[in-house]
Amino acid sequence: MEKRLHLEEEAARCLLCVDAPCSQACKKGDPARAIRAIRFGNEKLAGKWVAECTDADLEAAEKACIHYDRPIRIREMLAPLQLPSKGGEIAESGDSLEIDFCGIRCENPFFLASSAVCTNYEMVARAFEMGWAGVFYKTICLQDIREVSPRFDAVHDNGGHGNFFAFRNMEQLSENPVDVDFDILKRLKQNYPSKVVVASIMGQTEEDWVKLAQMAEAAGCDAVELNFSCPQMRMTGMGSDVGQDPELVTFFTAYVKRSVKIPVIPKMTPNIAHICDPAMGAYFAGADAISAINTIKSVTLGDGSEVNGCQTGSGLSGRAVKPIALRHILAMVKNPIMKNVQYSGIGGIETWRDALEFIQLGCRNVQVCTSVMQYGYRIIDDMILGLQHYMAERGVEHVDDLVGELLPKFYLPSDLDRETIVFPKIDRDKCIGCGRCYTSCMDGGHQAIAFEVKDGLRQPRIVGTKCVGCHLCRLVCPTGAIGLTKRIPKKSK
Repeated sequence: MEKRLHLEEEAARCLLCVDAPCSQACKKGDPARAIRAIRFGNEKLAGKWVAECTDADLEAAEKACIHYDRPIRIREMLAPLQLPSKGGEIAESGDSLEIDFCGIRCENPFFLASSAVCTNYEMVARAFEMGWAGVFYKTICLQDIREVSPRFDAVHDNGGHGNFFAFRNMEQLSENPVDVDFDILKRLKQNYPSKVVVASIMGQTEEDWVKLAQMAEAAGCDAVELNFSCPQMRMTGMGSDVGQDPELVTFFTAYVKRSVKIPVIPKMTPNIAHICDPAMGAYFAGADAISAINTIKSVTLGDGSEVNGCQTGSGLSGRAVKPIALRHILAMVKNPIMKNVQYSGIGGIETWRDALEFIQLGCRNVQVCTSVMQYGYRIIDDMILGLQHYMAERGVEHVDDLVGELLPKFYLPSDLDRETIVFPKIDRDKCIGCGRCYTSCMDGGHQAIAFEVKDGLRQPRIVGTKCVGCHLCRLVCPTGAIGLTKRIPKKSK
């Protein structure tokens, strides 16, 4: 655990440079690629890129690091990874991740989300060539779209400097002329026939929705996504104004379904108490699939939040919203009425592990936006490799076998076991005596940790008579020194 914590923390400091100087200085490997593998959840596989490196190679790479603060500790990070990993055969890149979505063959479950990451032919073509299976192209409308400047803001990790866990986006829809966008989609499908091209559209009237959907079908698109969810439209009756009204969702979905033969995929807004209300409207109108979620209405007050001295609310994305997105997916998938409808998951996906969570809750593909905006299309390498390796370790042959596999574990709070307890356990070899567990338990828990300093030793101790098994202590421990004991029956009061 200590090794993994160190690797992840140091990898998070890497700037993920273009044409990384560290790799240019290394004669026998690619340290930058190894660090990126660690950064995006593939620490078990990182050693393959430095297997032939000598200590001198890694030292040269470290000296070449251009970090603004202090060089990444490349030699200390990567030298232990040069030995082959024990257990679990490393999946080869040729292993199939194919899955069907709405009857469409997808080479893998990873798609670009309708957003700034896919606004022209060149961008999408480059993403396809790098391994993305498909695109939900940036939403097309018939209205004149004019954007503000600046339009982005971010909530950064501690220390900032480019890494953020939440992202504010004030963009609306595509600024291209309608004919230009559909020509782009037509050329993409012609030149990349094995890729999945989905047109995202937004209308203001029944005629708008039908016209755009038919243009998408004529362009050869595989499916059409109905954007009922954009939270920052400057024109009324569009975006989340529609998505919060189940009746409008039903009507517009039905209009489009009657007008085209390709699959129709309404996109839900999270800015609503019960997402199943509009989702059921889409379902009863014949939706082939549902994508969720769009961004969450929010307010940020960072340096980039003002537009010519004015503030406003807009959509929030990034890894901070993933638990909310998963909650909405779960609500729809567990709805007993909605049967035989498929799901495309969106919200806070940065690594293959994030994507896996959406798949295990029932999604057949995932859409990625904010992570691409931070790190580029290249993250697809680790998404594919990580999911392949995970499946190989488990002996899972098809992505299909992962879809919805966690659903049987989800119950209502009223159905959970309240008669047993799991106590925390402190690993003395890992504990450094900082006292974080003591402070949190005393001020935010049940005062069930004692803390002693004796003969130079700083030691926390679990007070079993007070501990309720909440595990706040385990969550705040910075060294991973607090683990779990066996579940046992609670003592009767």
